[in-house]
Amino acid sequence: MSSMYFTEEHNAFRASFKDFLQKEVVPYIDKWEKTGTIERFIWKKFGEMGYFGLSTPEEYGGLDLDLFYTIIFLEEMQKINSGGFAAAIWAHEYLAMTHLNKEGNHEQKLKYLVPSLEGDMIGCLCITEPFGGSDVAGMRSIAVKQGDKYILNGSKTFITNGVYSDYLIVAAKTNPEDKYNGISIFIVDRSTKGISSTKLDKLGWRASDTAEIAFDNVEIPAENLLGEEGKGFPYIMQHFALERLLMGVNAHARAEYATEYSIDYMKEREAFGKSISKFQALRHKIAEMSSKVDMCKEYNYSITKRLDMGTYVVKEASMSKLLSTKIADEVIYDALQLLGGYGYMEEYPMARLLRDSRLGPIGGGTSEILKEIIAKMVIDKKEYKPAT
Repeated sequence: MSSMYFTEEHNAFRASFKDFLQKEVVPYIDKWEKTGTIERFIWKKFGEMGYFGLSTPEEYGGLDLDLFYTIIFLEEMQKINSGGFAAAIWAHEYLAMTHLNKEGNHEQKLKYLVPSLEGDMIGCLCITEPFGGSDVAGMRSIAVKQGDKYILNGSKTFITNGVYSDYLIVAAKTNPEDKYNGISIFIVDRSTKGISSTKLDKLGWRASDTAEIAFDNVEIPAENLLGEEGKGFPYIMQHFALERLLMGVNAHARAEYATEYSIDYMKEREAFGKSISKFQALRHKIAEMSSKVDMCKEYNYSITKRLDMGTYVVKEASMSKLLSTKIADEVIYDALQLLGGYGYMEEYPMARLLRDSRLGPIGGGTSEILKEIIAKMVIDKKEYKPAT
């Protein structure tokens, strides 16, 4: 672990959080993976420990810590082997709460951010649509202003926490004629009439609830507009850098876990009278896996440092997600092979890890979309700027 990035305080936080996960979360993971429902009590425990306030200002009860606490938070959640549980937690804190943190006014923060931080409310972020996928500007959901409210119609899909959340951060077009300046963002209470959620059955991330959501003449009070009308697209783009870096960090963390597990397994497993960790072919495979993971880690840490200093790292974060998720899939595939028949068994961690990892190159912007974004910046010298 690089001392360039982590202090003694960071390391103490890692140790305490790891202990918390082992005691409070791990005993329930298999149950949640089977039921697809994360019980509410754990949200409250995360809130009581301050884990939902790592990057929230102290004014609202947060800890306002540097971004490396978030990195530790993400890494350790990957290493308890439930991509779904980790996704539900970080989608609440770093997707829904990020918009409240950055665009919410004081009243909105008191009503939604504070209870989110305390674990009393769960949020979700609704951007992706059934017909749009990664094309944010092509969304079809529309919110029409009528007096002191907006009327929302449309649908969203692949929404983490889309079934059990208490509020939804929803992007919709308020000016359909304007592709990029016509999108606005709203806070929508789950109890509002006209919202229906359908739970999706997924290959992996089984513990998390992922939904397709329909909005049928949903009335949103005008005061639930987040930030300024028409600024939704730059708000979304601004936070994509963080989201993509988070997914890159998640990827290197699960790949590291897979590598470490493989090494421990190989040391204990014997074939032809000796530990399989002594066979050159397998040793060299581990050497490759470890090299890939370390390259990702060091890159991701350096980008985290720059983001924490206020640099707009949209290109670098896109590169992080593109390569880290690809490498994680490769490393975990190889790790499963190193376990032989046991790698294919559900009682061992690699089968679930392989399924969960496969979402990496898809969610939060597909690898294909990221390649085009990176190509525009590298070849066409296109510059993306944060929202002002």
